Amino acid sequence: MSRLVVVSNRVAAITGGAAGSQGGLAVALTAALREYRGLWFGWSGEITDEFTGQINFQRQNGVTTATVDLEEQDVEEYYDGYANRTLWPLFHYRVDLAEYEREFAEGYQRANERFADTVLPLIEPDDAIWVQDYHMIPLGAELRKRGCKNRIGFFLHTPWPPRRLLLTLPEANELVATMFAYDVIGFHTDEWLQSFAEFVIFENGGTFEDGILRLGDKEIRLLVCPIGIDCGEFASLARGEQAQKTLEQMRVSANNRAMIVGVDRLDYSKGLEARFLGYERFLRENPDERKEVFLLQIAPPSRGTVEAYQDIRGSLEGIAGRVNGAYADLDWVPIRYVNHGYPRDVLAGVYRAARIGLVTPLRDGMNLVAKEFVAAQDPDDPGVLILSRFAGAAVQLKDALLVNPYSAEEVADAIRTALAMPREERIRRWKAMFENIQNEDVVWWRQRFTQALLGEPVPEPEVLEISNVAQR
Repeated sequence: MSRLVVVSNRVAAITGGAAGSQGGLAVALTAALREYRGLWFGWSGEITDEFTGQINFQRQNGVTTATVDLEEQDVEEYYDGYANRTLWPLFHYRVDLAEYEREFAEGYQRANERFADTVLPLIEPDDAIWVQDYHMIPLGAELRKRGCKNRIGFFLHTPWPPRRLLLTLPEANELVATMFAYDVIGFHTDEWLQSFAEFVIFENGGTFEDGILRLGDKEIRLLVCPIGIDCGEFASLARGEQAQKTLEQMRVSANNRAMIVGVDRLDYSKGLEARFLGYERFLRENPDERKEVFLLQIAPPSRGTVEAYQDIRGSLEGIAGRVNGAYADLDWVPIRYVNHGYPRDVLAGVYRAARIGLVTPLRDGMNLVAKEFVAAQDPDDPGVLILSRFAGAAVQLKDALLVNPYSAEEVADAIRTALAMPREERIRRWKAMFENIQNEDVVWWRQRFTQALLGEPVPEPEVLEISNVAQR
C-alpha cells in the first residue's frame, strides 16, 4: 500500500500539539494518516455559489488534506437533511424524529457523486481507501462506477439500527445494496454488526459465515473494531501544566464538594434530559447529600439549523432552571450548565477533578468521553464512571457502573453508590478499565482495520450465529 486515503464528511485541522480541541476520531485518523503518508479528503465546511470541484490542498505535520466547497442546496439536502435529519435519528433508534423527504435522499446521492468525481483523480493505483461514517455510505459504489479498483473500506461510527427500524427508510434496500461495493465494513460492536447482517439475511437472502457476508456473487468482510483513544497521550495530558491548572481551579470552585461531570455534544442521542432528571431524583431522595455535590454539564451546541436540536436546548435550559430553582441555596447551585466546548487539555483537568463521570447516552456507537474520563484519573484516587448500557463503550468498560439511562431511579442509585464507593473498589474498577483502553487503544483500532482492509488475517472475537438470533 503506497498511501491511505481517508474520506469523511469534514476534514479536521491538523495540529501538532496535544492540547488542541480535535475530537477523538480526528486524532485517531491523523495518526493513521501520518503512518501511511496519507491524504484526507472531504467537505471544507464552506459554501460556494456553484460547485466546481476545485480542491484546496494543505500539508501539515506529515498529512495532506484536500477539501472542496459545496453548494448551499447540497448542504441543506445532503448534510442538514439526509445525514442529520434522516440517517442520524434513524441510526440512533429515533424513528419519531427521522424525516423522510425525497429531496433529502436525492441531495445525499448527488453530494456523494460529487465527492467521488472529485477524489477519484487523487487516488493512486496502490492506495487503500477508508471511507468514514454514515454521511458517505454510497461513496464506495460511486467510486466503483467510475472504475476504481482499489481496496475500499467503510467504518460506521454510529449504531446500525435493527432490521425493522431500518425498514422505515424508504430506500433502505438500495442504500444497503451500495455497501457491497466495499471490501471491509467495520463496526464498534458485535450488536451493530449483527443488525447489519440480519437485514441482508432476512430481507435479501444473504448468508453470513466466518465474518464474510455474501449476497449473490458479492461479499463483504464484516469486522468488529471498537475505536479507542491514545490512552498514554491523554493520561499524560491530564498530568500536564494546563490540566493541572484546571484541576486546581475546579477544586477551588468545588469548595470541597464532589463534582459530577458530563461532557457531550448537545444532541438528543446523548440522553441529557434523562440525565438531568436522574440527577434531580438523586437530589430529591438524598436531602443530606444535596449541598455535598454538584453536576457540571458541558454541552457545546451542534447542528443548530435542525429543529430537533433547537428543541433539546430549550428543554435542557428549562429542566436546569427548574432544578436550580427548587434546590439551589445562597452558596450552592446543583447544576452548572455550560454551552460551549473546551480544549482537550482543559477537559483532561476537569475529568481528573471529578468524583463521578456521568456518561449516559440513550444510544451511542462508542463514546470516547467514557474512555477519556478513565484515562485522565489519578491512579491513587480515581473517580467513578457511570456509563449507559446502550453506549458501545459499555461492551469494553464492564467495570463502570452500568445503568439504563431511561431509568431515573437507576441513575440516581448509581450516583449514590458512586459517592459512597470505597477507595479500594474505585481503584480496582479503574485498573480494569484502564487496562482495556490501554490495550485496545487507537493504534490497535487503526491497525486492526487497516489489516483487514489490506486483506490480512485479523483475529475475530466470538460472534453470534445469525441463524440463532431471534428476528428483531
